[in-house]
Amino acid sequence: MEHETHVTRAWVLRPEVKSADQKRDASSALEEAVALAGALPNLEVVGSDVVRLQKIQPGKLFGKGKIEELKTRLHDEEVELVLIDGPVTPVQQRNLEKEWKVKLLDRTGLILEIFSDRARTREGVLQVEMAALSYQRTRLVRAWTHLERQRGGLGFVGGPGETQIEADRRAIDDQLVRLRRQLAKVVKTRELHRGARAKVPYPIVALVGYTNAGKSTLFNRVTGAEVLAKDMLFATLDPTMRRLELTDGPEVILSDTVGFISDLPTELVAAFRATLEEVLSADIILHVRDISHTETENQAEDVATILSQLGVNEDIPQLEVWNKIDLLDADDIEGMNAKALRSEDIFSISAITGEGIDLLLAEVTNRLQGDVSIETLNLPFSAGKERAWLFAENIVEQEEQTENGFDITVKWTARQAAKFKTL
Repeated sequence: MEHETHVTRAWVLRPEVKSADQKRDASSALEEAVALAGALPNLEVVGSDVVRLQKIQPGKLFGKGKIEELKTRLHDEEVELVLIDGPVTPVQQRNLEKEWKVKLLDRTGLILEIFSDRARTREGVLQVEMAALSYQRTRLVRAWTHLERQRGGLGFVGGPGETQIEADRRAIDDQLVRLRRQLAKVVKTRELHRGARAKVPYPIVALVGYTNAGKSTLFNRVTGAEVLAKDMLFATLDPTMRRLELTDGPEVILSDTVGFISDLPTELVAAFRATLEEVLSADIILHVRDISHTETENQAEDVATILSQLGVNEDIPQLEVWNKIDLLDADDIEGMNAKALRSEDIFSISAITGEGIDLLLAEVTNRLQGDVSIETLNLPFSAGKERAWLFAENIVEQEEQTENGFDITVKWTARQAAKFKTL
């Protein structure tokens, strides 16, 4: 008999405090939280609510009446896990778990769960473990039975509870130190790999965008690769790279990255950065937007914020890709296409139907190649490395040996000329 996996019944709550500077619409934020929960295997979201609050209660987050009302509902629905889309203090978590007799996760806890489920590369796994430990370290106030301090003694030797908390903390700190060391090694080897890749003369084109904008679908469409493309938040966590030959253009490396998300927990920014380093060394960034989404403007702002937090160089050219136009009605499609045509940095496409992709790729080719010029270089015999590079780039038109070295005629782009100078 096959072992059936237990499906956990979950309920999502979004606390909404009444304030003037509400940037995001509560119901679409709740929708995103439900989608986040749906990204975890063996979890069934049986219900969700926006809970409007006058103010946050420090001990229990919600007011007394609300807690009772929710308790009844959670009990009737046989809910085992409550996900709260927002920050929850350790004390609030403990009190609510006691009141409702369920397990409770806040937004950070949930995203950590997803990250640890998705991380594939060694570095991703380490970063997520570190983030999880830093998060747990703040939650060691839990009233587990083995943490209850027993009376007795003169107090010189802490009760078993105190020692246990300290021991737990120390164990976590030791583990963090160990992980940092491992991570430093992994990062070093990755830098070597990246160094090796930098020698490969392919430009990198990175896809970035809010989660679920359709990056992986576009990636698959263009490269013919079968990358996991599910309608699910964080479906890909590690960067996936493929070689792509552009028509009449250079070969490029196309890199698909993890989807961005608003209010990314601070513990996770490093884990996130680790999976996004390819973006920092990209030659072109394609910012994919789900243009059919009601929150598309806010999502674009979130992406821009994260890119600047990551330290992405502003000189890297960025093209905006308005995806999912197939989901708009005819008039809107016409309007979007007209708007995109007016700007040289915006392209409206559908990764599903393929509409608009040719124009986008033609622009990528154009940006990478720029205007081609012909020049003659005089290289001494000692410049073997530079000469080899020119041949590897396939830009040598003609070469003559002279008394002092070589006269080489090249046909190259401004980008190649600049790269040559750095050799």
